[in-house]
Amino acid sequence: MPATAPAVQNRIDARFAALKAAKKKAFVAYLTAGDPNLAVTEDLIPALDQAGVDIIELGVPYSDPMADGPAIQLACDRALASGTTLVKVLASLSRIRTRSQVPVLLFTYLSPILAYGVAKFAADAVAAGADGVLLLDLPPEEDPALLTTLRDAGLATVCLAAPTTPTGRKAMLAKASRGFLYYVCRLGVTGERAELPEDLALQVSRLKKASPTTPVCIGFGISTPEQAAAAAAHGDGVVVGSHLVKILEKHGHEPDVVQRLAKRAGELAAAVHAV
Repeated sequence: MPATAPAVQNRIDARFAALKAAKKKAFVAYLTAGDPNLAVTEDLIPALDQAGVDIIELGVPYSDPMADGPAIQLACDRALASGTTLVKVLASLSRIRTRSQVPVLLFTYLSPILAYGVAKFAADAVAAGADGVLLLDLPPEEDPALLTTLRDAGLATVCLAAPTTPTGRKAMLAKASRGFLYYVCRLGVTGERAELPEDLALQVSRLKKASPTTPVCIGFGISTPEQAAAAAAHGDGVVVGSHLVKILEKHGHEPDVVQRLAKRAGELAAAVHAV
């Protein structure tokens, strides 16, 4: 019988393995697909890759983004107004893959996936070049079969933990996560904050005890290189979203928006990598 072809390593896993070997932390940048339009998104992602971003968290615009603060809510509005849909996001990602192999995590709510069809979405997302999915409003214990369908197709399933997550549930979330476990370091919605939580080190240490093998990335409220470096000292990676999205809000239709955003992302990435 012919030998079975080896499984292709997920790009997110490969990136964390490479960073671990280099003794570096991961910098994850969030963008809303289609903000201000998909043509800009297709230029931004390769530019962020070149600037040192390790993973792109690519938001699928949604009309009711409950977990997101004002900056990302407005980004979703702009993306939807430009005609962005889940089908178009996947087509755009296919085009991006001719220019960049940076790991891409789709950040979405459950409704668009259910409307698309879970198995079809999983297959089409992988074919387009997606590496994982973060479902914001699906607790993993509510539908394990859905997450299994995503994983079986080759998608990492990133789960969320919060400061209020009980110890037993932390272990469950770590087990359900593939790629990394996202630690929401403060209660409430996304958005820039002046300071990191005082208990960040304690909370992340507890989470890492429950997640000894799954990387832990810290997000929500991180907006400066100094904050990013401080957070990276405790986790395996740092996520910045609203801060970058606000640059798009202000400069999205200016000719230098790609260079402007890549420069700022590069500064944040360098701060994280220096830890």
